[in-house]
Amino acid sequence: MTTKVLVAGVGMVKFTKPGKSEMYDVMGARAASAALADAGVDYGKVQQAYAGFVSGDTCSGQTALYGVGLTGIPIINVNNACASGSTALFLARQAVASGTVDVALAVGFEQMSPGALASTNTDRTPTTVRHDEATRLSRGWQAEVPQGFQYFGGAGAEYMEKYGVSAELFGKVSVKARNHALRNPYALFSEPLTLDDVMQSPHMFGPLTRLMCCPPTCGAAAAVVVSETFARRHGLKNTVEIAGMSLSTDDALSFDSGSMIEVVGAGLTRRAAREAYVQAGIGPEDADVVELHDCFSTNEVICYEALGLCPEGGAEKFVGDGGNTYGGRTVTNPSGGLLSKGHPLGATGLAQISEIAWHLRGTAGDRQVPGARVGIQHNIGLGGACVVTVLKK
Repeated sequence: MTTKVLVAGVGMVKFTKPGKSEMYDVMGARAASAALADAGVDYGKVQQAYAGFVSGDTCSGQTALYGVGLTGIPIINVNNACASGSTALFLARQAVASGTVDVALAVGFEQMSPGALASTNTDRTPTTVRHDEATRLSRGWQAEVPQGFQYFGGAGAEYMEKYGVSAELFGKVSVKARNHALRNPYALFSEPLTLDDVMQSPHMFGPLTRLMCCPPTCGAAAAVVVSETFARRHGLKNTVEIAGMSLSTDDALSFDSGSMIEVVGAGLTRRAAREAYVQAGIGPEDADVVELHDCFSTNEVICYEALGLCPEGGAEKFVGDGGNTYGGRTVTNPSGGLLSKGHPLGATGLAQISEIAWHLRGTAGDRQVPGARVGIQHNIGLGGACVVTVLKK
């Protein structure tokens, strides 16, 4: 038997540009402390903690959480690319669901450098070696172009060719993201954008312009998860249920299909979503609010379809009808997403969880999705891992 797992508290710090943030350990401790305070749970009751980050030395999780308390609990460090924070939550949820512990903490943080992501380890096999080769076979490889632009620019170009849409589809996603961010005090960018602004911004690769790409940022976020029994015993009222959660990695389709859409994780998303939906007993049509991994606006479009928010090839109509925003079918990235908050790798997934929890509680302020009862979180890291979580009120 498994135990029902509840998110009892969430917390995050506002993301900042590289060089403008506090140190990773300070940010991580602040986010964890905020989540504990939100839950009304003392750190002394936490039995296990999981810390997600990408750019950091071993035991960075200990360094961050020692700033919260020195209780001797197991602290497990998690590196699963851009899905590190969500993977930390996946493990925390497993620990509670199995009955091993009643209270677990997941924290994610990142102290990033300016510019496009790049590996600092040049003396060993790249973790994305298969993705790079699949990209080369599909669309060629340009050594002078950063990896992420080739992946997601190539996927966007393939989408345009496959469905006969223009790059303005991706531009409209960026405009929507910024419109949502205007209501979010945690967003890094809060100036409105027009479609012309997006389309006329500097060209990066394929259909991508600069304003279709998320910026590197620094930040931290956290969640406290508890068993239903613990919540009842301690009178915790402000909880939401993790009704379904799945983590997937690549299968042969990612590398053998000849499709950049598969290289960037559409298949991972489909499989993780299906499993999470089955666990939760919902379909994508039941979601009121979604926070998905819009590292590039091309990926948001691809993920609409992979998550089942619209049919394959149906993103243009979904966006054109306003199905992805307030008054539409499913409000997508009400936070402004990665495009407006930025993407501190280890923190991103837990920031998404925080956002959805606020909506399901009805405490999201000016950006509140009315009557939100079901939320979907989607976080992907190439290399690769994809986490999809279903939260219920």
